[in-house]
Amino acid sequence: MAQLYFYYSSMNAGKSTHLLQSSYNYQERGLATAIYTAQIDDRFAKGKVASRLGIDADAFLFDDKTNLFKEIEQKIQIEKLDCVLIDEAQFLSTEQVKQLTDIVDLLHIPVLAYGIRTDFLGQTFSGSAALLAWADKLVELKTICHCGRKANFVIRQDVNGKPVRGGEQVEVGGNERYEPLCRAHFKQLVWQ
Repeated sequence: MAQLYFYYSSMNAGKSTHLLQSSYNYQERGLATAIYTAQIDDRFAKGKVASRLGIDADAFLFDDKTNLFKEIEQKIQIEKLDCVLIDEAQFLSTEQVKQLTDIVDLLHIPVLAYGIRTDFLGQTFSGSAALLAWADKLVELKTICHCGRKANFVIRQDVNGKPVRGGEQVEVGGNERYEPLCRAHFKQLVWQ
């Protein structure tokens, strides 16, 4: 039975690595996957999901206008598809998450979505909020704060390494801009 999975975490927990491993596992068994990533995230290359470990795979791009259900429906007219994997799922719209539920419920294809739960101010992304509400399975991937506790928040830093306490919700960046923190350190740096 197909299900919608949401693998969530803060940054640097290995979401892309896990996605690539899941896709590889399907393909190793002769099953076909379709990988999607957000068009906005071009840190590595457009149309690529890349892990900090140095592995990558080609991916289809989505933006706020992409109808994921229609795209997958068209793909399965041409070839068999056994799993859909979504990287950077926090950038999905609420409507696109509904489309993912239709892929699962109407096309009977499992969907594995990977994303960050909250932004640099501790606010939930709309795609993540919808996935937290509608996914069949929620799986937290964990990483650690510099103090050794579980990091479930992330801060954005300016060019001097100081925490940013305002600005646009979406600003693409990696380790040079963001740091995963436990709640206590997040509150200390952002809320105070």
